Amino acid sequence: MLLKIMILMETWTEIAAKLPINWNLFPTCLQFALWGLFSLLLAEVLRDSYHALCHQFTWLGKWHNKHHMAYRRDLSIVSPKVYQDSQLYNDMVESSLMIIILTIVAVLGRQWGLWLGVFYASTFLYGASVRHFQGKMDTDYNHTPGPLDTIPSTLWVNRTYHWRHHFDDVNAYYSGVFPLVDKILGTSLSLKGKSVAVTGASGALGQALVAELLKHNAKVIALTTNPDQLLTQPGLKVLAWELGNEEELKKSLEKVDILIINHGVNVYSDRTSTAIHNSYQVNTFSALRLIDIFGSTVTGPDAKATKEIWVNTSEAEVSPAFSPLYELSKRALGEIVTLKRLDRVCVIRKLILGPFKSQLNPYGVMSAPQVARAIIFFAKRDIRNIIVTINPLTYLLFPLKEFSTWLYYRFFSKAA
Repeated sequence: MLLKIMILMETWTEIAAKLPINWNLFPTCLQFALWGLFSLLLAEVLRDSYHALCHQFTWLGKWHNKHHMAYRRDLSIVSPKVYQDSQLYNDMVESSLMIIILTIVAVLGRQWGLWLGVFYASTFLYGASVRHFQGKMDTDYNHTPGPLDTIPSTLWVNRTYHWRHHFDDVNAYYSGVFPLVDKILGTSLSLKGKSVAVTGASGALGQALVAELLKHNAKVIALTTNPDQLLTQPGLKVLAWELGNEEELKKSLEKVDILIINHGVNVYSDRTSTAIHNSYQVNTFSALRLIDIFGSTVTGPDAKATKEIWVNTSEAEVSPAFSPLYELSKRALGEIVTLKRLDRVCVIRKLILGPFKSQLNPYGVMSAPQVARAIIFFAKRDIRNIIVTINPLTYLLFPLKEFSTWLYYRFFSKAA
C-alpha cells in the first residue's frame, strides 16, 4: 500500500512538473479580482443609497412605499397583487438603476472585473422579475414570514435586521445584503423611541449616557441607588433599586428595549475579604443577575429584533487598572458575557472603556461626556465590542483575546 502511494505521488509530481505555469497571468488575475470586488461594493452602495434616498424624497418614496405596504408585522404579505406591484415599482426599478449605472462605470472604466458588478446586479433584477411575473417568494429571503428566531446579524443583513427597517424605524436599517451603508451613515441601530434603562445612572458616565440618549430621542429609565442625585427632565424616569434586589426590576425591564449595565465599584488597593466580596457582588454577580433577568424578558415574536444588553466590562479585561480586585471582577464579568453571547438570546454589546474621570477614577484622562458620545456613535454603527480608550494596545489585544476566548468557549461548552 505504501509503495502504491509513493508511486502515485511520483506520478503526480512528474505531471505537475510538465504543466507550464504562466506567472505573467497572476497580475492580470489579481487586477480582475480587485476590480470585481470594487464593483460588488459599488453595487451594494448604489442600491442602499437609492433606498436611503427613497426615504428622503417624497417623489421617490411614492414608489418605494409600495414595498412597505406589501407586508404585515409578521412579514406575511398583505395580498399577492400588492406584493407583485411592490416588486415592479420598487425592486425591479432599483435593480435596473443599478445595472445602468454599473454598466456605464464598466464601459468607462475599461476593466473586465467591473462587469462582475453588472452580473451581480442582474441577479437581483432576475429575482425581482420572477417574483413579479410569477408571484414566487423563493428568493425573497429577508421577508420570510413568521416569528423572528435569531438576533440581527452584524456581518450581513438577515431577516431580523431587515424587519427593523419595516417596523422599528423606517428611517434606518437601509442596507439590503451587507450593512456597509448603514455603518457609514450610523443607521445600523435606531435609538428613536427606544426604552433604555441605565444602571449606575447617578455616576459620571451614567449621567453622560442619559444626556446623550435623550438627545437621540430615546426614553430613558435611570436605575440608581442614589435617585436624589438626578434631576427630573422630559423623557427621563428615575427608578431606585438596591444591590441584591435585581429581581424586583423584572416587571420594569419587560418594557425596556435596551439595558445598559454600567454600575460598579473600585476598592483600589484594598484586598480584604470584605473588599473581595463587594467587588465581585457589585461588578460581577449583580451584573450577571440583571443579564439573566433581562434575558428572560426576551419573549414574543419581535423581541429578538429590539432587545439589547450593553455591559461596561472595562479596559481592565486586557489591561491593568492598578486596582487588582477591580481587574479581577471585571475580567470575570467579561469572560462570562463572552460565554453568554453564545446563546444569542439577544444582542449583547461590550463597552471596553479606558480611564475617564469619575468617582471611581478621579485620575481619568478622558471626560465622561466624550466617552458617552463615542459609545453612542459606535452603537449606531452596530459595533458589538465598543472600545473607547487612548491606549492603542487595547485595540490590538482585545479583539485577539475576545476571539480566542469565544472560540474556546464555543468548542468546550454547550447550551443547557
